[in-house]
Amino acid sequence: MHATLPLLRITDFPPLRRRAVETLQVNLGYTCNQTCVHCHVNAGPSRTEQMDEATVDAVLDVLAAKDIRTLDLTGGAPELNPHFRRLVRQARSLGGHGGVHVMDRCNLTILFEPGQEDLAPFLAEHEVEIVASLPCYLEDNVDRQRGKGVFDKSIRALQALNALGYGSHERLPLSLVFNPQGPTLPPPQDKLQDDYRQFLGERFGIRFTRLYALANMPIARFGSTLVSKGQFRDYMALLRGAHHADNARDVMCRSLVSVDWQGYLYDCDFNQMLGLPLREDGRGHGRLHLTDWLELDLADNPILVADHCYGCTAGQGSSCGGALG
Repeated sequence: MHATLPLLRITDFPPLRRRAVETLQVNLGYTCNQTCVHCHVNAGPSRTEQMDEATVDAVLDVLAAKDIRTLDLTGGAPELNPHFRRLVRQARSLGGHGGVHVMDRCNLTILFEPGQEDLAPFLAEHEVEIVASLPCYLEDNVDRQRGKGVFDKSIRALQALNALGYGSHERLPLSLVFNPQGPTLPPPQDKLQDDYRQFLGERFGIRFTRLYALANMPIARFGSTLVSKGQFRDYMALLRGAHHADNARDVMCRSLVSVDWQGYLYDCDFNQMLGLPLREDGRGHGRLHLTDWLELDLADNPILVADHCYGCTAGQGSSCGGALG
């Protein structure tokens, strides 16, 4: 059982409005081969929610109609969705100039799951950017956060991706993602990136394109852990106290729309996990679906904010693309 989280909806976080949508972030389902302490999705092997074929078709319809540049695939382990590869193929074939740019938020160990033996060559063939979770470069820390043996598998997966050209070829970017071990803000991203490069390069010969340093959000599994340890209010105070207003200019929700496994729209992945749906012009009580979006323009739409939004503006800032400041 997860501890009950305090209400996050009432907030004094500054109002935000969306610019033009450049990224469609799609959660293909909550099934995952890992159960990570910091996971804000509560994903794991026992979760069965998966996006169906009709909803995948709706994703493709929106990509074609809205001229969106980037398809950001997440989960769970998005690769476990049976329609993952068709979605990648068809998104990459849309429009000119190589189609829509596709990002796969990969946990690395998925490469060793049954039926995924050809996953890495598939991703390379379609020039899919890989954003790979590696919350630390030390084995004990990774295994404590993600499960015993995960570090070793992650290193072997990174070496296999490097062998295909990931991390050294311009068209095969490989980004790593750092998360703190507990209720602290991440250290400066540039310095941490240098540490990752030195340690992983010298020890394992691993190359990568960039490092993203992300704050842990006080929701779902991580939020419940904070509550159970009596740390929730202190962590929220830390986030509020470290708020930098300038970071709000570039938070991910300004240019992104998040889609859940059923096709409903949210301002960001975190709002999705909290059940706070996107509202047209900030009005209405019904949820908007991908099929509704075909008739709407979401530019300049107000973004639904709550206290957890301080997690994206605290310190150096935190977004799906790493630090902001």
